[in-house]
Amino acid sequence: MSGQQHRARKRFGQNFLHDQNIIGRIVNAINPQKADRLVEIGPGLGALTYPVLERVGELDVIELDRDIIPKLAAGAAQKGKLRIHSQDALTFDFRSLNTDDTMLKVYGNLPYNISTPLIFHLFEQADLIKEMHFMLQKEVVDRMCAGPGSKKFGRLSVMTQYYCQAVKLFDVPPICFRPAPKVM
Repeated sequence: MSGQQHRARKRFGQNFLHDQNIIGRIVNAINPQKADRLVEIGPGLGALTYPVLERVGELDVIELDRDIIPKLAAGAAQKGKLRIHSQDALTFDFRSLNTDDTMLKVYGNLPYNISTPLIFHLFEQADLIKEMHFMLQKEVVDRMCAGPGSKKFGRLSVMTQYYCQAVKLFDVPPICFRPAPKVM
């Protein structure tokens, strides 16, 4: 990316992933295939977007921060077809992307402040989603994966486990982000 560096905005909960090893591990976990209909929520500066786009050739992304969009589009220009939806993922109609009955594979690095409401929004459209892969604050993942009897078990655990098989893959330390968050 050339030009002026983007300043992370607290109101969007932005912490940009920059560690190439972690990026590679996440992309491998998503396992993007050319036949997949992939949707990234909050592509930010393209850390996950660009390697996924290079593998599959086309990708839909939902980005709320309009200042990022030109940089994101420019960075994707030689990598494939990037369809950018400048909208709030919390109100986005994912059904609009399910034009040919291909199930969606949704992924993203989600900020804490929208993670739970966004996941519930996606559950409402679960019939068209094949897989979801999210990087979330450790506390949220622990709640999603908690079993009955655990202190962390609650509504998020029940709903997640009703719609999904929740699996924690690995921890990502704060130093892998700019700016580094104060949480895991």
